[in-house]
Amino acid sequence: MSGTDYSYDEQGQFFPFFVLTVTAIVTIPLTYSVLKPSSDPGATAPRILSDFKPEHADLIQAQRKKQRRRERKLKRMVTVILGWALIGFMAYLIHVTARSITKIWNPYDILGVSESATEKEIRSHYKRMSLKFHPDKIKPDPAKNETIEMLNDYFVDLTKAYKALTDEDIRNNYQQFGHPDGKQSFSIGIALPQFIITDGNGKYVIIIYAGLLGVLLPYLVGKWWYGTQALSKEKVLIESANNLFKEYEEDMAEGDVVYALSSGVEFNGVLKGNKAEVSLGRLESRILADGEFGPFAAGLTVKDRTKLEDLEGGVRRKTLALIWAYLGRIELDDNALDELKFEVAPIAHALNQSFTAISLAFGATKPILQSYAVTQSLIQALPPKASPLLQLPHFTPEIVKAIDGDSKVHTTLQQFMALPINKRSKLLTDAGLTDAQFKTSMDVALQLPHLQVSKAFFKVVGEKHITPGSLVSLVVKGRFVPPGSANVPAVTETDLEDIDPDEGDLDFILGRTKKTSKSDEDKPVQPPLAYAPYYARDYSPRWHVFLTDSKQGKMAVPPFTFTTFDKPIFTDAAKPTFNMQTLKAQFQAPPQAGQYTFVMHLVCDSYVGFDTKMEVTLVVEDASKAVVLNDDDDISEPDEDSLAGQMQAMKTGGITGAPPKKKSKKKAEESSDEESDSEEDEGDIPSDTDTDTDTDDE
Repeated sequence: MSGTDYSYDEQGQFFPFFVLTVTAIVTIPLTYSVLKPSSDPGATAPRILSDFKPEHADLIQAQRKKQRRRERKLKRMVTVILGWALIGFMAYLIHVTARSITKIWNPYDILGVSESATEKEIRSHYKRMSLKFHPDKIKPDPAKNETIEMLNDYFVDLTKAYKALTDEDIRNNYQQFGHPDGKQSFSIGIALPQFIITDGNGKYVIIIYAGLLGVLLPYLVGKWWYGTQALSKEKVLIESANNLFKEYEEDMAEGDVVYALSSGVEFNGVLKGNKAEVSLGRLESRILADGEFGPFAAGLTVKDRTKLEDLEGGVRRKTLALIWAYLGRIELDDNALDELKFEVAPIAHALNQSFTAISLAFGATKPILQSYAVTQSLIQALPPKASPLLQLPHFTPEIVKAIDGDSKVHTTLQQFMALPINKRSKLLTDAGLTDAQFKTSMDVALQLPHLQVSKAFFKVVGEKHITPGSLVSLVVKGRFVPPGSANVPAVTETDLEDIDPDEGDLDFILGRTKKTSKSDEDKPVQPPLAYAPYYARDYSPRWHVFLTDSKQGKMAVPPFTFTTFDKPIFTDAAKPTFNMQTLKAQFQAPPQAGQYTFVMHLVCDSYVGFDTKMEVTLVVEDASKAVVLNDDDDISEPDEDSLAGQMQAMKTGGITGAPPKKKSKKKAEESSDEESDSEEDEGDIPSDTDTDTDTDDE
């Protein structure tokens, strides 16, 4: 009776294939994740050249190396190495293991006759073979390692082969089942070694399966699931985001934002055990001492001090003190405290990203601007309202005071660098800088990427007028002009032009990138990494462009963030190119016609004093002023379902209607005269619309 047999891989022929396949499924994707280009901005972005090293540069560099080690994903690299080692070993086993080949039972081969032989020839041949190989007439040959059993089996096969070709019943079995004995047992091979089912090993197999399926798999899935659920979109703990939400107020100063950041749960991992209480008194005495930044050394206000002292001792109070110590660049005379001071800053920065998102959700202008200002302070290690000059190396509050004099308003970097170099040199050397320190600070200033806005205007692609509900582009034209730059070329009208794409360029209208081969000139250009010697991370600057309503104190258009640009900013020799950069932000026009005055904010999150604030006016015309087809163009308005109709709807905000009637020749001439007079009254405006603005020099 036939049946089904299950056999394990006793010779080890197939088990290596199974292991190699499973290992490759895991190892190859991991290898890609390890070898893919790093997302770390420090890996590809240029740097501002400087040999300046701040105090405790070793601690700052140690923090950066510690972060890089975390990002290297050492466990993943070890797994990849072990995976490829196992793949190599399995490939070796596959190569050296002898393969057993299963032969198909063929009666012609067994008898040694041709498949075209007749039955008479088969009978004659079998008779000769039976006389030769009959067990009673043949003796085993020791030289060939033959045994009686081998000879008997061979004779039985001869007999079966003969009958399969001559006996009708046996031939039917052979034709139906491929064997004279009828249907054979079906063997299923399992690509697992035999030893796993031998006596005594079963319990170990069960333990391994239980560990993999009952412990490891649920642990990994749970860790991934709860890890993703515990983090917000900004990669901070949900509990921390909730705390920041509770701290939010519409009337917040920068110090209030700093206070809110101290509520982050992430700081619990930094201040473990007794770290929350050790040296807290000394820390507070240092930051609350008299200083140059204001009433206190770290730049706190009286309100900030009250908030600090109202906190009970613990993680949050020490965290807040450490953040203020970092912002004020306070020397704590304690390596452990100084290390913690530099460690909390990147965590506070991540939390501030979450606070910015919360502020954007509420839409009030002041908290948004304050959160961006705190980002600048954290990157540059400056307290709120500190002088922008402190971003330069070797500058101290005493030197800044010598430059500002009796003025109650801080001198900006742009104002200071606009002074003649002889005057700058005299001011700084009189304040205590050496010639080498002066050169270092000036070299850094001449490399800072200050984006100077030349023009900002609104437009609709391919249209002369902006109509209600249309897709409007805010176009910002500007150049990177480092403070103190000489021989800056004048801005030309050509620089300020924004040429529309070709008619029918759907990729441009939909914001898609064309799939064309890119040359080096077409690649996005990264700005230099932020010059932040006190910040224990490599950070790529970001520029945020958004519109606000000054009357209501609310955000009108949310920020558009730019991290790369379309043209080179600096040459290989770190000299500015003064290329005109174009930033575009698209949004939907208001539903009603009229003039809308907004305040445009362009904020760089990495430098203090490099922001731009200017008024821009959006003029929304009535829908009747939409694009009118030429008189000699008889093409009717496209169907809404067609590609042309969809493009027209995007331009006009979905406003459709009957095609305009053709004007008579007389009326057309009168209309032309009126338009000509109107254009003379408006003056020479290079923009496609009448909504462009000029910016004041900062």
